[in-house]
Amino acid sequence: MKPAPDKTIPRFSTPIVETHCHLDYLNQEALQETLDAATAHGIERIITIAVSPANLDTVRQLAGAHAQVWCTQGIHPHEASDWSPDVAQRVAAGCGETRVVAVGEIGLDYYYEHSDRLAQAKAFEEQLQIAAQENLPVVIHTRDADDDTRAILANHSQSLARKGVIHSFTSSLALAEFCLAEGFVLGFNGITTFKNAENVRAVVRATPVESIVLETDAPYLTPVPFRGKPNAPCYLPLIAEKLAELKGLEIEQFLEMTRTNSYRLFFE
Repeated sequence: MKPAPDKTIPRFSTPIVETHCHLDYLNQEALQETLDAATAHGIERIITIAVSPANLDTVRQLAGAHAQVWCTQGIHPHEASDWSPDVAQRVAAGCGETRVVAVGEIGLDYYYEHSDRLAQAKAFEEQLQIAAQENLPVVIHTRDADDDTRAILANHSQSLARKGVIHSFTSSLALAEFCLAEGFVLGFNGITTFKNAENVRAVVRATPVESIVLETDAPYLTPVPFRGKPNAPCYLPLIAEKLAELKGLEIEQFLEMTRTNSYRLFFE
């Protein structure tokens, strides 16, 4: 993956934490280019996310091989039909490794429903229990499932000492307010730059900056003006600029605050 020319992407003084991407979706050559471009644009730490039984080991290997990469362990709702006692044991065991910083990507997706809703709920709840047992935060995916996400979190939130992030937040303001009140943070990405995403920008404006972390969800959701190209962590400065604008903050102040949020959630 070729990064955009340096002059098209700003470089700020404050280092940036990429809290959610999928490095294992790249081949090895593209991976090194992606990591080099991220470093060149001030991205100091990258969290690559587990989504299925097939990549639990892969993301740990990536984190072990690259000094700037950390990872998670978890099963995405799309893959919830693969959840089993054996997979649960693998997730829990992986959580004991030093480069694993969260349980995720877990949650509910009623937009695609690649797995049935009962299977999604079971995998979600059991992984919340693993996070509580392992004292790790969670990385939650929720799409078109506000009511059930809220109900499940209401049952489990108090057992999660380190809470977590609702990543790529596109849900209602009501769900945002509930999650914030429960102590979760919200992850925002290139969607905030999309023309038709005023609903997401409204949630950004309503979210305290102390409860925001930055992400790309690369290789998806590439920000304007690079839509149509594969996303990459090097584009995070563009997302940060948009979010700082929405919050009415100077960019370096915004980056300092969100970096603190990311460290507090994942690395302390």
